[in-house]
Amino acid sequence: MKKTLLSLLASVAVSAAATGALAQTPTDARIAVAITETISGHNPYADPVVLLSNVWCQVYGCVTRYDFDKNAFVPYLAESVLSVDPLTWEIRLPEGAKRHNGEPVLAQDIVHSIDYLGKNPSSGKSYLVAGWSKVEALDDRTVRITTATPDATVPDNLAGVAVTSKALYDQLGEAMFKDAPFGAGPYKLDEVSIGEHIVISRNDGHPMLSPKNPAQIMYRIMPEPEQRVTALANGEVQIAQSVPPQLMARVADMPNAQIATTNSVEMMFLAMSPKTHPWDRKEARQAVAHAINREAIVRAILQGQADLLNGPVSAGQIGHDAGFTSAYDYNPEKARALLQSAGLEGVEVTLSTPVGRYTADRQITEAMVPMLEAAGFKVTLDTPEWATLWANVQQGKVPFYYMGRGSMIDPSRALHQYFATGGSPRIGFSDPELDALLAAERSEFDPAARDQKMQAAVRHLVDAAPAAFMWQHKMAWGVSKEISFKPRPADQVNGWEVFVN
Repeated sequence: MKKTLLSLLASVAVSAAATGALAQTPTDARIAVAITETISGHNPYADPVVLLSNVWCQVYGCVTRYDFDKNAFVPYLAESVLSVDPLTWEIRLPEGAKRHNGEPVLAQDIVHSIDYLGKNPSSGKSYLVAGWSKVEALDDRTVRITTATPDATVPDNLAGVAVTSKALYDQLGEAMFKDAPFGAGPYKLDEVSIGEHIVISRNDGHPMLSPKNPAQIMYRIMPEPEQRVTALANGEVQIAQSVPPQLMARVADMPNAQIATTNSVEMMFLAMSPKTHPWDRKEARQAVAHAINREAIVRAILQGQADLLNGPVSAGQIGHDAGFTSAYDYNPEKARALLQSAGLEGVEVTLSTPVGRYTADRQITEAMVPMLEAAGFKVTLDTPEWATLWANVQQGKVPFYYMGRGSMIDPSRALHQYFATGGSPRIGFSDPELDALLAAERSEFDPAARDQKMQAAVRHLVDAAPAAFMWQHKMAWGVSKEISFKPRPADQVNGWEVFVN
């Protein structure tokens, strides 16, 4: 097959420019970012949430990253990532790469990090390396990955591999994450306060940085939208994640801040676990899809700030078919008829929802309850703390829930994670035909052919209905006029993309 190479050549010019710029005096400005995420601790492998994963990549360096300007995965900590043949990938580290404490970054560190991700009980990201049958260091700068089957998604998965030190882990074990968090990224870890904040500081001299990037960034957990917007107005934070539609005008009117928007690649969906009744019946799952008046919710609650989905992907994502329309129109009569045909009319279900994690999440699910009841369900709304809900979802303990799946630039990982047999406990769905379709798209290295195979998988998934696909939000961020920051379609706030004015 034709070799595929992710090269650092384009980054060399950026690095040279940044190095020259560092001859200037770097700013000592410190900024704060109000986020909706939880912070579970010091372990960079424990929490798969997108924004926090990117914070850990800034500290330790991940193998690759997605460049939204190039629309491609590019090396991050690596020098190159090369597909040698359909089952073999090689990662090459740059010469002289060092951690914040001066120790070298070695190929053995990448092997250790991948091994931890796949095997350690503390890992929340084992899905990243599933199907990798062998990972070995050929020398101090070269890693070879052998996959059990052809896997075109390896560069995407490597974007989630934060590279920690094997030597420090061998010496300190799990205590390393707290006592010796020495990475090779553009920022250093300063402080973690579980449930409150995480603080990182600029690693001066790193080639990805410029003198105008902030000296320190604090990511502060603020689950309530009003809290985030008020903090922005008061100058307590310089970036506010996820400003809901009803507060956008308030931010736009602030003398010290403005709204910055971007389309999202995060699918919002209602998950239904076939491990539990009544979701073991396809009719019940299809009834949910017909019961929700998505257009009304987007119009009345989201004020038009969302695009409806016909499946898990939209325009610009692999597997999107502009000619495909979901069969699940808003039709409460059809929903009730489906329940009646299965003997499920009046069945009791509990809908679990985050509160403050996603735009208008509680208001949306409150609106869904009467819609579901009009279709024949008897619904209890459950509103646990986000940390509790998220932990239970990851363990497969929540039968019916509203949630989003972010960072779906390449949707393959998310679809395998949620819908492939054994992908994760989050839904616990199993369908051999879907498994075969997902395996086929992942094994295809030709982009056009892979897109067609992904479309087939999407069509089958929509019909099987383990989830009812809702919409993608148009994300609004509040940004202080003291800085320049361009939000990306994935929830990320990277220090090298924030500039102090």
